[in-house]
Amino acid sequence: MMKKILLLALILNSTFFYAQELRLLRGAITENLIVNDSVNETYSLYLPTSFSVDRAWPVAFVMDLEGKGKAAVSMLMNAAEQEGYVLASSNNISDSLSISQNVLIANRMFNSVFNTVPTAKNRMYTVGFGGGAMFASIVPAFINEVKGVISIGAAIGSFEVLNPKQPFQFVGVVNRSDFNFLSMYEAKFELNKLKFPNQLIVFDGDRNLPEIETVSKAFRMLTLTSMAKGYLAQNDSLIKASYNDFFVDANANVTNQKPLLATYQMSDMEKIFYPFMKLDSLKESQKILRRSPIFKQANRSQNSYFLKESFTKDDYSYYLEEDIISYNYANLGWWNYQMQELNKLDKSSILFEKQMSSRLRGYINALISDNIDYVAADKEPDLEALNLLYMIKTITAPNEYTSYLKVISTSSKMEDYGTALFYLEELLKNGYIDTQTLYSIEHTALFRIMPEFNEVVEKYLKGARYDVIEQ
Repeated sequence: MMKKILLLALILNSTFFYAQELRLLRGAITENLIVNDSVNETYSLYLPTSFSVDRAWPVAFVMDLEGKGKAAVSMLMNAAEQEGYVLASSNNISDSLSISQNVLIANRMFNSVFNTVPTAKNRMYTVGFGGGAMFASIVPAFINEVKGVISIGAAIGSFEVLNPKQPFQFVGVVNRSDFNFLSMYEAKFELNKLKFPNQLIVFDGDRNLPEIETVSKAFRMLTLTSMAKGYLAQNDSLIKASYNDFFVDANANVTNQKPLLATYQMSDMEKIFYPFMKLDSLKESQKILRRSPIFKQANRSQNSYFLKESFTKDDYSYYLEEDIISYNYANLGWWNYQMQELNKLDKSSILFEKQMSSRLRGYINALISDNIDYVAADKEPDLEALNLLYMIKTITAPNEYTSYLKVISTSSKMEDYGTALFYLEELLKNGYIDTQTLYSIEHTALFRIMPEFNEVVEKYLKGARYDVIEQ
């Protein structure tokens, strides 16, 4: 796609309020736009190829807790291009800041975008992935202008801040293998009780991130709801085409022996399309599907695995807490056994088993990471507990090299060189090749010059920095 430059001459008595010229890209991302002259904050902006200043545009603000505005926008730009949405994302929102600080940063970005782009009234939304999605879901509680949220891979950040008198549309997007699937599935019922309009787009696949078409469907749902509420002129041809596309997808899931996905889709279709048309045939299709043996069997199986998953998560949580409190290194074998069991389920021919295994793996790694953050945040971190957590993480996520490096560092700091040497070799066995980092691990100055360290490095990488001393 050819990038086109759009030169906006911004004058005081127009929709805009900047007195200088801005050079913005159409069909590409404009980086590091300054929020205003009084703060050192910037954001990235994406304008669709069809962008023009003679009409108002819906804007989706992408919340990224790492402050990587361009990267966050780039993940959604193809869907935004397809559905006609402007995207903006701050470079200054961070998980190290408080919610109130991040809300203020977001609000300043909102105002800057409003002063730059002709924005459609009542068509302002927030979007996010994971932790950014959780933050995106609570922004409407503080900024009333936000009318909807697309949350990819995360449930509502906090139900306590939701105001039933100020509902917004919540569109969740999640893979059934994502450990957040169950919480997002359960959140639907809570949102229904609060009378918050909500949809849950559920998909299967090897990646937890959705395809462009799936994200486009989420944007399309926001567009259709805007038409239903009168915020946007009703487009009958778009409504009909959307209905047909959604119904084709639902039928494809029936054909592919995935009746639960089909019922999720049909349920959302009923919510989205009831203001526009009679849905007798859709309702009848749902009834037939729900009465079918394939649906009943799938529903029983899913509920059974949900229950098993719940018990297993309770075990993980209980034993992790006990191990940390008692420094129970002897229980590393139990964790290794649990991962072996999940490895077996990964090869199962039963889809629900494979998906449960993936969710459990995601859950335990998230739980360990949360505990690491909690222990490390203490003024005087408990090194024994921290080291044990990193050891468990090398078992639950063996390809995440950072955990091995942390064990080597912490063990060296405690002068436990036997443990440090063991995890050095385990790290190299798993394919780690960054020699430069190995020789700069914190707290390992003495360990690095030991013959044993260099012998192991020489064995796997053929590049020990210090000569191996023969004993």
